Amino acid sequence: MDSKQVAELSSYYLFQNYGRETICFSHGQAEHLWDLEGNRYTDYVAGIAVNCLGHAHPELVKAISEQASRLIHVSNLYQVREQADLGEALASIAPSPLGRSLFCNSGAEANEAALKLAVKHTGRGKVVACRNSFHGRTSATLSVTGQVKYQAGFEPLLSKNVEFVGYNSIEELKSKVGKDTAAVILEPVQGEGGVLPARMEYFRTVRDLCTDAGALMIVDEVQTGMGRTGKWFGFQHFGVVPDIISLAKALGGGVPIGAIVTSPEIAKTFTPGTHGTTFGGNPLACAAANAVIRTMKKDKLVERAAELGERWRSELKSIASGHPEVADVRGLGLMIGVEMGDLAKEFQKFALGRKLLVNVCAGKVVRLVPPLIISEASVIALNNALREFLR
Repeated sequence: MDSKQVAELSSYYLFQNYGRETICFSHGQAEHLWDLEGNRYTDYVAGIAVNCLGHAHPELVKAISEQASRLIHVSNLYQVREQADLGEALASIAPSPLGRSLFCNSGAEANEAALKLAVKHTGRGKVVACRNSFHGRTSATLSVTGQVKYQAGFEPLLSKNVEFVGYNSIEELKSKVGKDTAAVILEPVQGEGGVLPARMEYFRTVRDLCTDAGALMIVDEVQTGMGRTGKWFGFQHFGVVPDIISLAKALGGGVPIGAIVTSPEIAKTFTPGTHGTTFGGNPLACAAANAVIRTMKKDKLVERAAELGERWRSELKSIASGHPEVADVRGLGLMIGVEMGDLAKEFQKFALGRKLLVNVCAGKVVRLVPPLIISEASVIALNNALREFLR
């Protein structure tokens, strides 16, 4: 079966809710993927910031294989050793007092749990979120997603207890956070919104306002966490510690897993029976996540993301210099956005023709979120493609 045949089969049997390319991959290695026809591609998407160790990383493959041969699932009715190990591993990379974890299966589930925890802990019902944000596709996470295009058609399911403020708008934020606020939820860098980093003053103001009002600061680290921005967590760029963080994507290196991490005091709010998940924190997913953290520590991939990301952005800015159609090159670490207006999707097609996989977000921003192990040669290949495109 070739890629076109897979696409035809998919069109017959699957929901058509994704805008897919007619490419089907058979296998991968590091930052490269091969399609069913044997063509090699370089992957700058990484499953949308998921495959932090690239494809078929030996340490991750070994951990998954060995765990699958022993135990895949037993449920949270019992103690799970791999889950306890992962909780300890997350506590080792998160600043105090973030030392208690709850595991689920995705970023949306993690944000859903964070919102439930904040409401129950504070006894309040109002949540403040940012326009242009993205927090997930469930009813609650759509409610705090500040983009109408994702909410359209689902309004009867959405909460009316959410107030939106402009991202980086301090004055508007001050007018919305008060004694009835359960939480403020925000991203350190708005990923789907166009790779837009928060401003230092804004992020710190969120922390101060939440502290003063007795509200919880929830930081969505689903896309920014696990070294993507050049620190373990995106909030660490701003010198504050939130009350709850949500994780997913890169946490499992490709195996579905999500988590929230909070303080022991806040964690006590979820007593037995108040929240749960069948598959969350199963041995297989936790073994994968443990391998990801071990490998990232051993190979210093967080530090590499910081150094390479800063250098790559500088190179991209140099390439774009003198081309007014490139409005901005921005980001943190290996989360890079090249704002190109209508040219963004044209470049995506151009790159695909050269077997380079890039993604466009917010309709106008080329988003580069490659594996953290990406080679210098692959960075050069993308730079050359952009240089050729802009000629």
